[in-house]
Amino acid sequence: MQKMGDKEDARFLQRFFKTGAGQYGEGDIFLGIRVPVLRKMAQEYNALPPEEILSLLRSPYHEVRLFAPILFVNAFDKGDETKQKKIYDLYMANTHYINNWDLVDISAPNIVGTFLMKKSKKPLYQLAKSKSLWERCIAVLATLYFIKNNKFADSLKIAGILLRDKDDLIHKAVGWMLREVGKRDMECAEPFLQKHCSVMPRTMLRYAIERFTPAKRRKYLEGG
Repeated sequence: MQKMGDKEDARFLQRFFKTGAGQYGEGDIFLGIRVPVLRKMAQEYNALPPEEILSLLRSPYHEVRLFAPILFVNAFDKGDETKQKKIYDLYMANTHYINNWDLVDISAPNIVGTFLMKKSKKPLYQLAKSKSLWERCIAVLATLYFIKNNKFADSLKIAGILLRDKDDLIHKAVGWMLREVGKRDMECAEPFLQKHCSVMPRTMLRYAIERFTPAKRRKYLEGG
């Protein structure tokens, strides 16, 4: 993978993923490999055992870490319940390596959300109260799997926990989930929006009401 890197792409990705001082991806190192290339390459390595995938997740290079959840998701999809639990447990024990939004997006719904669909959601509420930005992101993004299966309660409860979060990435993630709930069941989403629109961070609200009519968006943006 180090040989596959492209220096120009690496420079672009360093900027795109906010790796400067004080930014959310501060210090992350990129090789310059695009996601479609990683997905194609994953087809050759789907037989890797979870322990070896975990070693990739611990890499200092962003694309190598990203390769790990791609492999984890592929293995999870094809695995039986025992293998799925093993992957879930490894993932949850190593969330500090899931440290950028693309890693979260790929893995949280497809591993955490899928595994917890018919189980206790307590782990998500623990993550939602974490000091780690990325663990809070995992908590809310995992609920996308529930939403796709028309289960909205946990998405709204976690949105409530994160309503006053300070981080813009959380605002975007929660707003995205609220929008997804609204696409499927507006009667479920609107009471939450009506109750909280006046205190909700602007970015969160804008994401949540993105598909509303202009007049309806304006009403919510005015706090009513």
